[in-house]
Amino acid sequence: MQQDKQPAYQPVVFRDRAAGYAFLTRSTATSEQTIEWDDGKTYPVVDVEISSESHPFYTGRARTVDTEGRVAAFERRYGDGESQG
Repeated sequence: MQQDKQPAYQPVVFRDRAAGYAFLTRSTATSEQTIEWDDGKTYPVVDVEISSESHPFYTGRARTVDTEGRVAAFERRYGDGESQG
């Protein structure tokens, strides 16, 4: 593996502005912005639109689809599928 062609893998803070949540992890993402973390060190910060703190799937606020109601509406509109001839 050629070291000069690999991106730098470094600690980076990802900040979810919608949820007011930030977490420190290692990534190849870069940013000109920096933030001072809880350990007193300064890390690059990448703002993200959505993370596990604000995504409806992880927060339990996901919309559920009423498939039974949709099937019933289809059958009311187009019949129950029996041929009428």
